[in-house]
Amino acid sequence: MNKGMKISSVEAIPVSIPYSHAERSSRVQRGGVSDVIVKISTDDGYVGWGESCSGADTASIECAVNAMANFVIGRSPWDIEAIARDVYGTGLWDYRIQTANFAYAGIDMALWDLCGKISNQPIFRLFGGAVRNEVEYFYYLAASSSDDVAVQVQLGVVRGYSYFYLKVGVNEENEERMLDAIRKTAGPKAKIRIDANEAWSLPTAVRLLTRWHQLFDLDFAEAPVKAWPLSLMKELRLRVPVSLCANEGLGSEDSVRRMIESGAADILCMSSYWVGTLRRFHTLSGMAHLYGISVCKHTHGELGLAATAGHHMMLTIPNAIAGCQQTASVMVDDILTETLPIASEPRWGLIEKPGLGVEVDEARLKHYADLYRRKGQFLPWAAADDD
Repeated sequence: MNKGMKISSVEAIPVSIPYSHAERSSRVQRGGVSDVIVKISTDDGYVGWGESCSGADTASIECAVNAMANFVIGRSPWDIEAIARDVYGTGLWDYRIQTANFAYAGIDMALWDLCGKISNQPIFRLFGGAVRNEVEYFYYLAASSSDDVAVQVQLGVVRGYSYFYLKVGVNEENEERMLDAIRKTAGPKAKIRIDANEAWSLPTAVRLLTRWHQLFDLDFAEAPVKAWPLSLMKELRLRVPVSLCANEGLGSEDSVRRMIESGAADILCMSSYWVGTLRRFHTLSGMAHLYGISVCKHTHGELGLAATAGHHMMLTIPNAIAGCQQTASVMVDDILTETLPIASEPRWGLIEKPGLGVEVDEARLKHYADLYRRKGQFLPWAAADDD
């Protein structure tokens, strides 16, 4: 190992990759994923890859990554914690915490990828090793007519999925029909999860969750009401028989800590880009475990690099639950040389290759970077009509 190795460059590469069908919810309407790929090179030829979540504006994340690069170039890849400290502290990014976390997550992933490659170890071993041999992922349903949803569920059943996830909070009558179709098609043992993206008031959440749990036996409800003030989720948890999952409102270490300590949620749905680094995600997941709270890997709409980094984490934490989130199965393509297992099946095992354990196809990367430059990002409020 070359202890004198230094980081020589940091590249931010925005890309756009379409979904196979538009994503529609109470919060987003978009036709694909636009994220920023981060490539970090060292002076002796190692390359690490990461993925920064775009959030509302991909260009701002690209700018943030480029600004943060000043604190990365010339450093050792092993200075992961010191680099993060300097970015957030000296760089003042702790004053723009959610943008900082979305952007820095890609740099952090690339640094861990480098360290794994340098040490010839997969990332999950650098975090203490696996506590399970595989992770099970959900089947992401597109909200549609009940007949179309039934067709989607049948395909999921054939592929072996047990967890079915539906966005709600738009039209409760149609959503009830879709839930009925899911339960009838998937059978009594399947797990049904819903996500309202904070669309409901407290009275509406109480009414619908009580009714739908009685009719359809919900596994959990994600973000049924606003995360803040915490009193809303705490009150709802006392009044409904459904387990509650928090997602929105977990955009910083302190927010996650407060959610854990409040007792307002049974499950936390998050990923490293919510809190900025894999180490923070791992630490906060451990804290949640002490409070008896489970963790479900979140996807904000991600490509293969972020999916892989999240998978490494879920292999290591004791309180990970089955049915983790993924968008690999609804992407038209990716930027990797090999297709992720979860693009077509629910389970993903150990990754034994060094670092992230996946490789970027630079021809694909260029193709989707060109698509971003020609057409811009997939705006979260402007899904194309693909009906």
